[in-house]
Parts: sequence; structure tokens; C-alpha cells
Amino acid sequence: MTTSNQSPPATGTPVTTVRLQNIAQSYGQSAALMAAVEVGLFSAISKGAGTYEEVAKAIDIHPTNAERLMVMLCAAGLLEKKLGRHVNAPDVERFLVEGSSGYMGPWITFTKPQWNEWGRLAEHIRTKSLKVMGSIDTFTVEDARRYHKATYSIGMGAGRRFVRQVDLKSRKRIMDIGGGSGAYCIAAAKEHAGIRAVVLDLPVVCEVTRDFIAENGVSDRVEAQPCNFTRDPFPNDCDVAIMASNLPMYSREMIAAVVKKAHDALLPGGEMHLIGETTNDERTGPWGPAYWGLGQAVSDSLGLAHSESDVIGYFKAAGFEHVGVHEFIAGSLSRITGTKAK
Repeated sequence: MTTSNQSPPATGTPVTTVRLQNIAQSYGQSAALMAAVEVGLFSAISKGAGTYEEVAKAIDIHPTNAERLMVMLCAAGLLEKKLGRHVNAPDVERFLVEGSSGYMGPWITFTKPQWNEWGRLAEHIRTKSLKVMGSIDTFTVEDARRYHKATYSIGMGAGRRFVRQVDLKSRKRIMDIGGGSGAYCIAAAKEHAGIRAVVLDLPVVCEVTRDFIAENGVSDRVEAQPCNFTRDPFPNDCDVAIMASNLPMYSREMIAAVVKKAHDALLPGGEMHLIGETTNDERTGPWGPAYWGLGQAVSDSLGLAHSESDVIGYFKAAGFEHVGVHEFIAGSLSRITGTKAK
């Protein structure tokens, strides 16, 4: 039940507790989305199931549970009703129907193993002993496989977006720093026959990366090389450096050091592209970068949300020229670039 314990102000809209209650209970929305992916509800609706009873039969659950879940999904804007039947919202239809080329179900459930730890966030916030790399420092091969199956489900789309945005025709060799699934290098190699690339990541991750590279048929031009980029050297024969979607996992000092190391390793005239979850310069949003930054508390790491101006500063301090910011995915990712002097 929603109630208000506050008296309304003399003028203007009354202040109630509704917004605070909705935020406090928003874990239910996350749970509903994840559950819908796991039981295949969106796929069933895409195939024509449109009522509670039809969905219940299609995914073999009780009709009451189908109704409960579908009401919540409608409230969250994930399902819509047309002529008395349920249909997927456009983004759900594009990205959460199994078997479709854009399917990103593994990414939706990617953070589920952290669920209990988010419930202990206050305890993590009180922790004063933080680590450079957080939980990824103890990754097993199976951890890496689960992690990068999720990142790959959205990473290939990001990789294709990157090669559409960036002119790589004259470039010869890419290093992808902390490249995970290798999506950016794979996309670049598929688009440009003359490009060679190396994915730099932890040894256990490289074992998984090689599977994705082979699956895409580019093993002759893309390799995975074990490298802890917080301390290991970078190859010195690359004219492009990419660092994508691992920005909030590290402190300001560490990101600045990695950008400097990339600058020094690049060939003269080489370029770096850091694609990251950056906040605005006032550090008041967007929500996504703020979420990933706070999530580092759950891993007890030194990572945090970096602003666009923070990253520009890292590039300029490293010696990059022509530093600029480009929108990569609105409200989610920016692409900060710089060129090494010839």
C-alpha cells in the first residue's frame, strides 16, 4: 500500500513517498525481466502467445504466475497490450527473442550472481580495504566463459558500430586492451581484410577469447595474448589501441597509467579509442555509468564512475593530440579518442 506521512506544502505538487517506495522496490522489476528471459516468456509472445493462458501453456507455468509476471512486465513497459492481447515492446522484440540475431539474453542475466551482494551494499560501502582489480583477479576459465558469453551477446553489435564510426582503412594492427570476447577486433578483421589484431587480457580470459575468434573464422589475423594490463607491457607494433567497457572497473590513477602506457606503445601517428561508461562532467548521471561505478563497491575494487572530462584529462596528460569525445551509445557509452604525434 502506498501512503504518505508528510503534509503537502502550501503550494505546488504534494510531496509523497511514492517515488521512494518505487525505487526501494525496483528490484522486483529487475527480477521480473530476468525471470521472463529465463523462462522464455518474450520468445513465446513473439511466436504468438498473447493471453495469460496462452503464455502459461507455451512456457509450462501456472496461469496465475503468468498473469502476475505479465502485469509487472506491462507496468515496466516491457510488454504492451493491443486489442486485448500482449505483444513485446519494440526493444524487447529486437533483443530478447531467442534465436534472433540481436539476442542479448545472457547480458540481461549477467549481473544475477551479484544479486545477494547488492543486498549487502551497505556492508561493502563500509569496507576500507579495496583492491586494484576486484573479483576478476580470481577468475577461473568457467567464470570467464560465463562472463564473456554475456559480453559477446552485446559486444559484437558494439564492435560493428565501432567499425562503422571509425575509419580503419589505412590501419594495420590493433591492440584491444582488456578485450574480453574480442568483439571489436573480430568486427574490424571482418570489415578490413588487411587488419591484424591482438586481444590483451588475463590468461583464463584468453582461452575463451580464442573460441570466439575461431567461431568467427579470423584466427589467421586475430590472436589473444595473455596480459594483465595493470602491470604487463603492451606490444609496440600497433597503430590502433582500443579499450572498451572496462572503464569503471579501475581507479583514476590506474586508467591514467594505462592510457599513458598505450600512448607510449603506439606507433607514431597511432590512435587510441576508449569506449566507456562515462558520466557527465557534473557527475549527476546518466544512470548506467553511475550504476557500473557503484557496482565496483560490490567487488570491493577501487573502480568508480569516470566523467568525460576525467578521461579527456587522462588522454592529454598521456601526450595524445586531437583529443575528442564522440557519442557511442546515447545515455550509455562515449568514445574518447586521441592521436599520438608523428
